[in-house]
Amino acid sequence: MLICDLLGNQVPISAEAHQTVLEVATLMAQHNIGAVPVLQEGRLTGIFSERDLMSRVVVAGKDPARTPVNQVMTEDPLTVAPNDPLETCMTLMKRHGFRHLPVCAGRELKGVVSLRDVLLHDLDEKDYEVRMMRAYLHSAPDAG
Repeated sequence: MLICDLLGNQVPISAEAHQTVLEVATLMAQHNIGAVPVLQEGRLTGIFSERDLMSRVVVAGKDPARTPVNQVMTEDPLTVAPNDPLETCMTLMKRHGFRHLPVCAGRELKGVVSLRDVLLHDLDEKDYEVRMMRAYLHSAPDAG
């Protein structure tokens, strides 16, 4: 399976580098997402996650209403391409401890893959395999 198959028709949600942390956190809450790619002049320059919010804003005592997101985001995040295999995404997440990976075609943001997306896909696949095994066992003639 390719990453683009997992994205489906996802409309990428992103923030602009000049927006405040409060604006971006509000966007995250409205869309129930844990990370937002940050763009500057249409190009991905960073990603802002719940982890960034906690460690770089709250714990650092910064004012979210006055702090631009580009001062507290994770800069130059690793990305995956839409036609990369899903295994590439899973390997990067595991190796680096990421829960979100931006998906880019060149410099154009196509979406974000979250660990939740990957796990739900994996569960769906396993559920399908179990149903197929049960159907096979149910239809197999008794031996004996």
